[in-house]
Amino acid sequence: MPTISELFVYPIKSCGGIALHEARLLDTGLEYDRYWMLTHPDGAMLTQRAYPRMALIKVEIGADALIIRAPGMSELRTPLDAGRLDAPRKVQTAVWHDAAYGLDTGEATAAWFSTFLGLPARLLRFDPERERQVDPDYTSSVGGATTYFADGFPLLVVGQASLDDLNTRLIRKGAPSISIDRFRPNVVLTGLDAYEEDYVETLSVNGASAAEQGVQLQLVKLCARCPMPTVDQATGAPNPEWPHEPTDTMTTYRANPQHDGAVTFGNNALIASGAGAWLRVGQEVDAELGFGD
Repeated sequence: MPTISELFVYPIKSCGGIALHEARLLDTGLEYDRYWMLTHPDGAMLTQRAYPRMALIKVEIGADALIIRAPGMSELRTPLDAGRLDAPRKVQTAVWHDAAYGLDTGEATAAWFSTFLGLPARLLRFDPERERQVDPDYTSSVGGATTYFADGFPLLVVGQASLDDLNTRLIRKGAPSISIDRFRPNVVLTGLDAYEEDYVETLSVNGASAAEQGVQLQLVKLCARCPMPTVDQATGAPNPEWPHEPTDTMTTYRANPQHDGAVTFGNNALIASGAGAWLRVGQEVDAELGFGD
């Protein structure tokens, strides 16, 4: 039976992730996932696609603050609770083509990120008084869905066997293997065949006790990959000897004609039920497969 083997949140979009043993599931995804986003002063988002050095920004969830660290920089803190920000400026921004709404976290955070990245930058906290709707083309099965600063969906699910297969192909051609953090999943599953998550329609997780709520996730759209998996999350740059891997290898067998030839890896998910419940490493998962008409 499939099992949750890893859980990750990425509090600041496109910065370092946090591996968790357990995570609370909300309507928008895992708690603290993409609650913050870096932008240019005009509100345009910053990501590793253009600024791979962002991978070196590491975060920790403290008792009441997000703790932020980076090489050569002093520790920075910003409140977890948006209500504790000091008269924040409201900012309308965008994640790709979707309008999103943030609260500017202030001049101290802006100066910290601008210094580290070497360009003017602001840190936004998603405005909890606003919502960002997920593309309605994919949400009819759950009656609508919302998320914060994620690219498009509340959760990304990846099977460990898929990474294992990709690494076998990389090693076969002489390239180094890569870690799962290149793909920035929220939920990693063992017990599926390689790429079997492509065909999973529903994931169900029972509560740990009769009193604990179960969870049902709907997998609705394969994740089309940009060049970001070429960035080594430990160095903040592509491998100089293999700068286009794993994209080059995936292009040979993961280009999906149903997605206009895009390279896909992982499956995006919605929360059908169970908001407020906890997901835990080691939980068994029922996977319902569907193969289309």
